[in-house]
Amino acid sequence: MPLSRRTLLTTLPASALLAVAAPLRARAATRPTTTGTADPGANPGSDPGANHAALLANTVAIFAGTAESNARPETAAKLAALTSTARARLAALDGAGPGELFKGLPLGTSDANLNTSYQYLYEIALATRAPGPAPSDLRDNADVRRRVIDALARLHDTYYGDQSKGYYGNWFNWEIGISASVSKTLVLLKEELAAYRPGLTATYLASMDAYLRNGKDGDVDLDSRFHTGANLADITTNRILQGAVTGDDARVVKAVADQLTVYATVDPYNPRHGVTDGFYADGSFIQHDSVAYTGSYGKVLLTRAVQTVKILDGTDYINTADLVAVVRGWVADGFAPLVFEGWMMEIVKGRGVSRTATGYTDVAVVVEAVVDLSGHTTGPDATALKGYAKFVRQTSKAALDPVVFVSPVSVARYADILADTSVPAADLGDAASHTAFNAMDRTVHRRPGYAFALARSSNRISKYEYMSGENLMPWFQGDGAHHLYLTGQDQTLAFGVDYYTTVSPYRLPGVTAPVETRRTIPELYGTAWYDNPERGFTSSSESQNTYVYFPRGTNTLSGGARLGTYGAVGLVLGDDAAYAAKQAGELPDDFVAYRNAAATKSWFMFDDEIVVLAAGVGDPAGRAVTTTLDSRIAAASDTVTVTGRLRDGSDWPGADGGGGTAPGPVDWLRYADAGQGVSVGYVFLDGGGERGGVPRPTVALDTVTRSRRVVRTSNPDTPVTKRVFSLSVDQPAGARRLSTAHALVPNATERQLAAYERYGRYGRGPLTVVANTTRVQAVEHRGLSILAANTFTPGTHHAGRLTIDGAASVLVRTSRDGTVSLAVSDPTTERGTVSLTLRGRWLRVVATDDGVRVRRVLGGTRIDVDTHQAHGHSLTARLR
Repeated sequence: MPLSRRTLLTTLPASALLAVAAPLRARAATRPTTTGTADPGANPGSDPGANHAALLANTVAIFAGTAESNARPETAAKLAALTSTARARLAALDGAGPGELFKGLPLGTSDANLNTSYQYLYEIALATRAPGPAPSDLRDNADVRRRVIDALARLHDTYYGDQSKGYYGNWFNWEIGISASVSKTLVLLKEELAAYRPGLTATYLASMDAYLRNGKDGDVDLDSRFHTGANLADITTNRILQGAVTGDDARVVKAVADQLTVYATVDPYNPRHGVTDGFYADGSFIQHDSVAYTGSYGKVLLTRAVQTVKILDGTDYINTADLVAVVRGWVADGFAPLVFEGWMMEIVKGRGVSRTATGYTDVAVVVEAVVDLSGHTTGPDATALKGYAKFVRQTSKAALDPVVFVSPVSVARYADILADTSVPAADLGDAASHTAFNAMDRTVHRRPGYAFALARSSNRISKYEYMSGENLMPWFQGDGAHHLYLTGQDQTLAFGVDYYTTVSPYRLPGVTAPVETRRTIPELYGTAWYDNPERGFTSSSESQNTYVYFPRGTNTLSGGARLGTYGAVGLVLGDDAAYAAKQAGELPDDFVAYRNAAATKSWFMFDDEIVVLAAGVGDPAGRAVTTTLDSRIAAASDTVTVTGRLRDGSDWPGADGGGGTAPGPVDWLRYADAGQGVSVGYVFLDGGGERGGVPRPTVALDTVTRSRRVVRTSNPDTPVTKRVFSLSVDQPAGARRLSTAHALVPNATERQLAAYERYGRYGRGPLTVVANTTRVQAVEHRGLSILAANTFTPGTHHAGRLTIDGAASVLVRTSRDGTVSLAVSDPTTERGTVSLTLRGRWLRVVATDDGVRVRRVLGGTRIDVDTHQAHGHSLTARLR
């Protein structure tokens, strides 16, 4: 299989970085643990003292800014925010009651409060180190710094230092969160600590090492399931700072070497240290072993990686240019496709979808990373990054406030980019694109005017993520749920936490769900997890992860092919791992697991339409089933209308904005929200299967009020009222399996939808459903000359001029000059070869990817595609 340009850009710099790791480990083994003169035997020409001084200065500059950056008027608001935060923390310190360091944060049993207390101390210390043009009673204030140091000592003596009493609650707080705040505070107050409490730094380092209980001998363990991806980047960054502040060069060098493993592209067939967390060749990012997580943990890793570039700048530990090249590839291939008009898509946020922070806030983190990366690149790469920062600012419906940036230096650099007229605003990708994140079961299809984001799951990727009382009702989020983002819309009014608050979890768009009431984890067990230590269920156990927090599916087939800017995706619904284990008698009797409905589904993504086919829709247990074609929210005051046309020529009876079930077959419907100026059309197609036909959909248009706390226990009890539109096909209990076929038409007008009706009745429309069964689903788009097919079972399948052996995803497009382009993928990721035949005249090879073989057969052209270890990647050929 040939390496694409994307793969090369991602893997080659990462390989160069990994090549540095072994010498760094050798260097760490020979390094003295105190600063002093260079050790020429370990690394000739290296001066640990100079390296550490540069590291510390760089770190202070990142978080506190420099005299130059802080003199800029653009950073004034950021500095004011730092000062205001510190004053609030000092007031809370003054107002603390018994058992508190800060008012309102009782200590002794809450690891979260202890973590927050350390964060507050860091924020106070930060204000004392931030230079600025205006006088400040906090800057260089020795009394305030000593208050922070005294508080550090108190926390250690009373709540942190005793290893027998610590490490309760969330492991993250003890191994990462507290250490992050403490390590930065030790850097900021290094000189004051040396003069006032010279032993406190060493005391803290010993305790932080001891709390790395998922590590080895107080250090990172690359074989630990806890020390991977973004978590590993966090831990190693903490240890880099700890080594620099104490002069322990061996600690710094070892931490750098450990962190370099994070930048290697994950090979799912040969994972290093058994780790599947990280970035993949197709741009996917996974954390927690199986969670699609670019928009949450991926952001954390991006921030940490860029900070590493900045921290190591001017030192001799690594060539930061190689690191910059890797991270630049992450931005272009992993993040940019997931950002729509300044909004981070929900399909990669895990439990973060239930938080009140918006997708615009998520993207601010990406923008700061892009801004800083641009300062460490030159030429076209720097121009592209700067142009992207401008593009996000230009297209976002929420003005990005750089006050949210971590670094005042980044604020100043961002201002320079916006003022640079020589750099045009430009996206990092094309306006029309199709991104197949098959390694994490996600698909993003973009066109001018909209973006369609699809979330799937399989035995490789989790159905959802629930944890810590977050994302309480996640059950169907990975079962083919989609988000359709429309251009020009403020996405806080269309998606975000209010969407999950007011839209029923059983009626997410694209989902087929049984009609039943499920209970959340806290409702089931009275705690935020299933507590049964005797059976291996503790808050952070592997069993908890596997069956409660982020269970995978039991289905193998989930994936699709990409041909240029077009795509096909298939999914066979499956139960989650918990239900399968419960049926097998592997889980305790009181463990509750839910059974899914059944369906085989396909999405065929073109220019103006996304065609959705479903077959075998129903329930093996005989329950009623709802298949939701779409759900959208609007402000309670918005004028929302649903119009349409029935097959008998009559108008949709709910044209006044009401709902109900169609009295007969429907040609098309149109949802319009006049308040937001958006619309979506729904064209109902002939089914193309043994139980096809035109379904009779149900439209619901309700006013819903719920508290944001229904999706996250720590959300404020804020009521949200929305107009909720839902379009579904409902099956009563005991109904036979059915098939459905429809097209989503973003931004559709009634005239445009009527054209589908006018031509479709006589078979001359652009869309034809070729097949729609549980074995094969296929669509032909005449206007684009595309035939797209998904096959789901062993055996021979026929779709138009295609004959396909076994499970596959195939796209075929014929150009006007007779050239035939095709793309093939294995959506199971398990097949060695996918074979198909194009019936008709024999076609000769123009070009093929490696692993694609073409030969003449009776009645057509045979194509054999080597999909061994392709991990869902599409292989292509051009024939004539």
